[in-house]
Amino acid sequence: MPERILITGGDGSTARVIASLFRQIDSSAEIYLPSRREMDMTNASQIVKYIRQHPCDLLICAAGCTDDQLLGKTTEETWDHIIQVNLRGAALCAKEASKSMLKKRCGHVIFISSYSALHPPAGQVAYASAKAGLIGLTKALAKEWGRANIRVNTILPGFMENQMTKNINKKRKESVLSEHALQRFTTGDQVAQMILLLHRSLIHTSGQLFNLDSRII
Repeated sequence: MPERILITGGDGSTARVIASLFRQIDSSAEIYLPSRREMDMTNASQIVKYIRQHPCDLLICAAGCTDDQLLGKTTEETWDHIIQVNLRGAALCAKEASKSMLKKRCGHVIFISSYSALHPPAGQVAYASAKAGLIGLTKALAKEWGRANIRVNTILPGFMENQMTKNINKKRKESVLSEHALQRFTTGDQVAQMILLLHRSLIHTSGQLFNLDSRII
């Protein structure tokens, strides 16, 4: 049976690069790459409906958003939206995807977190809180589902020049780059390669956190 791979955040460049690599490696794989219109991470019923129609063997939660503000200026609506997209939606995706995985006693969930989860800059309180929640979710679910042979891991891609960071000014990017020991940013292809390695080769690895850039944590 072809492997079924569901990647959330289908409108984003990272999700598309991951999908492209898996298609190259395995042309028989069924890859689901829902757009925000097809599966809005703030819409619980839409998430449940889509995943019930597209059960998967590998779930990659790549959907995310940020709206940088100091806590004192963060509205309840902004806070709730950031938490819903980055944490609550990912948890619901994992919950729904696990139903078919538990029946098969096999599966893998990979959350895309952020370096900000461990070292947040000022003004990313909601985003950092949500992404840090994914780390706790990873460790809890790895223990909960381990006996059913379901793995759960988290990747911190590091700073990437993509759709999500395109509005960050040059001075800020140079400042972030200066924190990297290797003086270069992670690319979407490198993130995809790590996911492929983790999924296909590191089959005894679960409950772990992988930081991909050269900032020392």
